[in-house]
Parts: sequence; structure tokens; C-alpha cells
Amino acid sequence: MQRSAGLYGSLIVEVAEGEKEPFQYDGEFNLLLSDWWHKSAHEQEVDLSSQPIRWVGEPQTLLINGRGQYNCSLAARFSNSSVSLCKLRGNEQFAPQILHVHPNKTYRLRIASSTSLASLNLAIGNHKMVVVEADGNYVQPLTVDNLDIYSGESYSVLFTTDQEPSKNYWISVSVRGREPRTPQGLTILNYYPTTVSRLPPSPPPVAPRWDDYHYSRAFSNKILALEGSPKPPAKHDRRIILLNTQNLIDGYTKWAINNISLVLPSTPYLGSIRYNISKAFDRNIPPDHFGHDYDIMNPAPNNNSMYGSGVYMLNFNTTVDVILQNANMLKPNNSDIHPWHLHGHDFWVLGHGEGKFTEKDEEKFNLKNPPLRNTAVVFPYGWTALRFVADNPGAWAFHCHIEPHLHMGMGVVFAEGVEQVKKIPNQALACGLTKKMFMMKDEHN
Repeated sequence: MQRSAGLYGSLIVEVAEGEKEPFQYDGEFNLLLSDWWHKSAHEQEVDLSSQPIRWVGEPQTLLINGRGQYNCSLAARFSNSSVSLCKLRGNEQFAPQILHVHPNKTYRLRIASSTSLASLNLAIGNHKMVVVEADGNYVQPLTVDNLDIYSGESYSVLFTTDQEPSKNYWISVSVRGREPRTPQGLTILNYYPTTVSRLPPSPPPVAPRWDDYHYSRAFSNKILALEGSPKPPAKHDRRIILLNTQNLIDGYTKWAINNISLVLPSTPYLGSIRYNISKAFDRNIPPDHFGHDYDIMNPAPNNNSMYGSGVYMLNFNTTVDVILQNANMLKPNNSDIHPWHLHGHDFWVLGHGEGKFTEKDEEKFNLKNPPLRNTAVVFPYGWTALRFVADNPGAWAFHCHIEPHLHMGMGVVFAEGVEQVKKIPNQALACGLTKKMFMMKDEHN
């Protein structure tokens, strides 16, 4: 839960020396999006672990580069509420970071979301955006008025400052996928030489309706790999179908995958697998699928689940398909959005679909130009198909990037080629059952 408290940041990886990017721009900005609660992360953790559960609720503020406004609005005059206008001199900690631009230039906007809960939609008033990169991989240029971005995702977009230079323009961030109870996050695109104190004359852009999943699916399906990008293997060696469900364990509300709620052990997987410490984690192998008769459209007849810390052991250099299957929650007629993030790999997003996945849905897979991503969303009552090659030795988390969901057990662990991992730093193993083995050594080969 430390990410909820602000433990996050952006890393920008430049292109390798001698390489060029397939687009040009005159300048760039970085936007890191997040959400903020007034309750501490510790209080939220206690609430989530209580019986009955006390849900964290919606965030009080959406942040852009760590800055947001509370109980006042930059765009108060366009609001129907009684909220007052933010009176800012510009040097306050919560004053927005302004994007200063020159007319008739093209800028790159790097956008990353580290929200703990909120799915977001970003727009620049009166400006089109061209999506050129997603999760560090180039995509076919896609012109949009706004874009959905889920926790864990990143995009690069290009925009051209071709609007009236005597005006400034809103950049807005709005909640998607949940009924919005948090005000928009706002900052300003400031055209030189217009003063930044001249607020944009038009209202901030309005996002698509929060539950317009048709719009969300359409946007996701339009993200395609740039020509020349790596293509996925034609066939898989193993298919793992992961059913996302909300469950009860001894009366406590949890999330589970194929009826197992993940509890991370105190001993690092890398050490316990490498040195065959049998009692470090659950040696029962998690199931590759769920029962064919499970009704994803309704709460399960038996809501009870179990804790587990088992690992999916993958054969090295094999091709693995993962089907993320969404289902109804404990409450009838409720299914949530889940952005899933894989450590240590990129995967190809082969497709999204509604309802329960069947073998016939494989005919819909995009093997021609699927995007390479490291985060992919599964929509309510739907499925998402991913494919990756298990070619990175290690033990890797694969989890919902919504912080409370992961905290409540919504994740799995993949391990592959662990015996090939060399020179593990002692500090990486200095807890749990491996602690005594490495406390007095500088390095273990």
C-alpha cells in the first residue's frame, strides 16, 4: 500500500545510441497521473483487512505530477457546484505545473498512470493527440480526441500547437470505469506569450460516460503494433485461464484467482526456488483453469475461497497464453475493471471479448499486429487474451495494478529458468528463511 502513500515515480528510457524514433517533435513534457486519499495508507490497509471490510472509497483528488486541488477548482465558473475558484500565486505546493508551449510546434507528451484505484481519461482542450507509443513500444499512429489510461499503463502522444495563441487551454483528467465522485484533475496548456493567469475561456474537456465500455474497448482495440514490430509466435505451448472473482475467506472480503487469494510469503521466491527451500511457500501448483460450468454473470453459489502462495512454474523459452476472465463480484450485477501488469516481460495483447472465453474465441485473435504491452485491462464480464515468451529467468509477479485489489489477493506468480539466475545480491534474499544463509556474505553466485 506504500504506492497509495506516494512511493512512485517515472523512469524515461532513451533510445539506444545510433537509433532513431519513428516520429519527430520539438519538445516534450512528462505527466505522471495518480490519485490521493486523505486517509493514510496504514488506515486504508486496516480498513481493507477488517470484518466487515471498510472499502477505501473514491480518492479525494486526482494528481498531475503530484499536484492537485481540494475544496477549490481551477475551473469553478464552469461548475454547477458551490466550489470556489482556487486563488493561486503559482508557488504553492498544490499549484499545477503549467505546460508552456510555443505556437505551431509539435510536442511529445509522455503520460504514465500510477493510480491506486482510478481508471482515467485524458484530453487537451481543442487539440488532437496522436498516440505513437504504448508501454515503451511503438504503435501505429492513432489520432484521438482523448485517451483512456489505466493504472500501470504509459503512452506517448504528439500534439501540435495549432490553436489560437492568444488563449490558453485545459488539460483534463477524468475518472472512467467507476461512477466519478472525484473532481477532474486539471492543468493548463499555456501558449507563449499569453499570460498563464488568463484562464481558458471554454470549459474543460468532458470525458466519455464512465460506464461506456464500448468506447473503452474500441480505443483498446485500435492500439496496434507499428509495422516491423516483433510478431507473436503462431501457437502457444501452454494456456492458463485466470478467473477474477471477489470472495470470502473466514468472513473477510478478498479477491481470488481460480479461487486462490494470493498471500506473498516472507521468503523471496527467487531464493526459495533457487535453493529448494520446501517450506518457504505453498508447493501446491495453482490451477491452469476454472470449472467449465462457472457462471461469470452471477455471484458464485459458494463465495468461499482459500489463501495460497503457490507458483506457476513455466518451462523456459516456451510460449504461454494467459486468458484473463472477469466475472460478477459478491454483489449481483457488479463487475469491475482490472488492469493487469506483468513484471519482467512484455506480452502481446491478442484480443478482448465479452462473456465467457471459449476455444472458438481463438479465431478472433489478432496475430498480425497485436501491440506489445506490459499492462492490459480486462473489462466487466469480459476476457482479455495475452501471449508471451517465458524467456527471462526469474520469479515474476502478475497482478491487478489496482492497489487495494492486489492487497486483497488479486495476483499470481510466474517462475521460469530460476536456476539460470546468477549473482543474486544478498540484500534481495535477506529476509524469511534465506535470511541466515546470506546475512554474513557479500555475494552468492
